[in-house]
Amino acid sequence: MPKLQKMLELSDSGYKDLKKATFACTLTNFSTILPVWALTLFITELIQPLLGGELSITKLWLLFAAAVVGTFLNYLCQRNDYEKCYVVAYTQAGHTRISVAEHIRRLPMSVFNSKDLSELTTNVMGDVASSEHVMSHIIPELIANIISITVICILLAIYDWRMAAAIFVTVPVAFGIIILSRKIYSGSSKKHAAIKLAASERVQEYIEGIKVIRACNMDGERFSALEKTLREMMRLAINMEVGVGVFVTGAQAILQCGIGLTALVGATLLTGGKIEFVPFMLFLILAVKIYAPVISVLTLLPELFYFQIGIKRMRDLLAIEPMTGDEEKEPDGFDIVCDNVEFSYNKDASNTEDPTISSLSVTIPAGSLTALVGPSGSGKSTVSRLIARFWDTDAGTITIGGVDVKTLDPEHLMSYMSFVFQDVVLFGDTILNNIRIGNMDATDEQVLAAAKSARCDDFVNRLPDGYNTLLGENGATLSGGERQRISIARALLKDAPIILLDEATASLDPENEASIQQAISTLIEGKTVLVIAHRLRTIAGADNIIVLDKGRVAEQGKHDELISKGGLYNKLYSLQSESLGWSVGK
Repeated sequence: MPKLQKMLELSDSGYKDLKKATFACTLTNFSTILPVWALTLFITELIQPLLGGELSITKLWLLFAAAVVGTFLNYLCQRNDYEKCYVVAYTQAGHTRISVAEHIRRLPMSVFNSKDLSELTTNVMGDVASSEHVMSHIIPELIANIISITVICILLAIYDWRMAAAIFVTVPVAFGIIILSRKIYSGSSKKHAAIKLAASERVQEYIEGIKVIRACNMDGERFSALEKTLREMMRLAINMEVGVGVFVTGAQAILQCGIGLTALVGATLLTGGKIEFVPFMLFLILAVKIYAPVISVLTLLPELFYFQIGIKRMRDLLAIEPMTGDEEKEPDGFDIVCDNVEFSYNKDASNTEDPTISSLSVTIPAGSLTALVGPSGSGKSTVSRLIARFWDTDAGTITIGGVDVKTLDPEHLMSYMSFVFQDVVLFGDTILNNIRIGNMDATDEQVLAAAKSARCDDFVNRLPDGYNTLLGENGATLSGGERQRISIARALLKDAPIILLDEATASLDPENEASIQQAISTLIEGKTVLVIAHRLRTIAGADNIIVLDKGRVAEQGKHDELISKGGLYNKLYSLQSESLGWSVGK
């Protein structure tokens, strides 16, 4: 893969389009010279009587026509330039965003523990926008300008090397200033990019916590973390712009000294009879015209240096290996076996804390209802997520129907599972489409049937547009119970053989809890079910109850057996029974 293609993370077609865009920009640069050249010769012909020559009307009309044709050709080239550079760049950016989003979707969950949401958002939007800007505004124009300047320099040198040298002698000096300034500029650029990301995180934190901020009477100024970050971003932005401006302005000033130098050298040659007036004027006009693309290059180089930071960040994300596995292997049944499983979220060698899951060996028979209970932090949710391969175990195996989940493609594995989380995620779409996420191929009738079984009809029919009602951000206008029923409807529509229920009724009021319990009863019928619950009375009828403590199995059995043992389960059950009698004022 060519270095430039790899740097910009372009597809093969995108790289071909970039080469076409560069060629189009080069044509535009050369076409810009044509009307200028014709107009210069037109003016030269017009002043021939002043130089002792004869005025040719025919030649004037021909040169005027050439200038008009040249202008029209320049218009066509610029139009082609726009289509090749901008339209293609925006199309490629769209494909890249989808590619990055798909890559993120397949990453291990450990990545999301180490990266902030705003950083991933910046990867998808900001860093791809950087790549888009580089592809549309910088690389094609930069390469095209270098090519056209080089070719013009050679042609002018063939005509008169002294005048060509006068025009271009300042170019390497100007470029040298920009290149030498890169080390200084690079440091401030990295700091600015880092503080922009930090500011994005703080703004997101501020907006997500706005209820707490208002409740605690904290306004923007008194929310010190956000204020400090924004002020630091402002300071670094000013410093960077001033630093870049000094070098770019200095380079441009030195470059344009070439105009005076060209005039001085030309005048010397003209008075010495070593050059004629017409070529002298042509070189002067071309000097002014040629410096425009050179100045553009000088301005684009610092931009390229800066945008490389975002592009590198995107490349680093794409370099993270996604979770892979067999997409065709089928389990023989849906029993779940955890054999001596070890897992820790923090795998740092210096970490001395106990692992989250340690020496866990349990069996969940197919078609049974198994409950995971235990104190907070005992590893209940972690076990369910290891079964779903959100993370991979550090040691030991988890098998479904005799197949190690590590060998299965995560998406293929999830086709056998439905999750109902305590925290439901809803998207900015209709209720109908939010339920359809469970099975994107389902018909409207199937979606409505699942919604009815999940007891969604009661609240949806009260909404203005029913199932076509658009939800706000994460369904903020719905209650917790209503959101939970939509989640269950998704699981019903998916109709997977394994159901994982993670605290599905933990924070519901009694009325909602009764509706959710009815919906769950419909959902789990005939399935392999793993329930994670704090409310122990809700899982008293489970086929097997596994009690976890500090990532290990403390005890297991049926409800009555565990109560009679008088162990951890009995203690937790007794504490919950006592808490039911608590009231405000006691």
